[in-house]
Amino acid sequence: MARQRKKVREKGKLKLSSYFKKIDDGATVALVTDVGVRATYPKRMKGLSGKVISSRGKFKLVQIKDGGKLKTLIIHPVHLKKL
Repeated sequence: MARQRKKVREKGKLKLSSYFKKIDDGATVALVTDVGVRATYPKRMKGLSGKVISSRGKFKLVQIKDGGKLKTLIIHPVHLKKL
C-alpha cells in the first residue's frame, strides 16, 4: 500500500474551513483521510461512503456497510467529504 502524503505546498497546513465544516445529519459522505490530522478509523474503511446518523460533540457518527453488516464509526469532519 502506498504512503499517504500531502503535496509540497500543502505540507504543514490544516485548512480551518475543512476542520470546522458543517455536515448535516442524514447527509451522504465519503471517508477521505486527511494525513495532517490523526485518523481514528481503520485504513480499510478509506474511500467508503456512508450516511451521517448524528453528532457527538465535534465528531459525526457515520453508518457504513462493511461486508453484509452495518457498522457505526465516530469520525471527525476533516475526514468526511459530502457527496
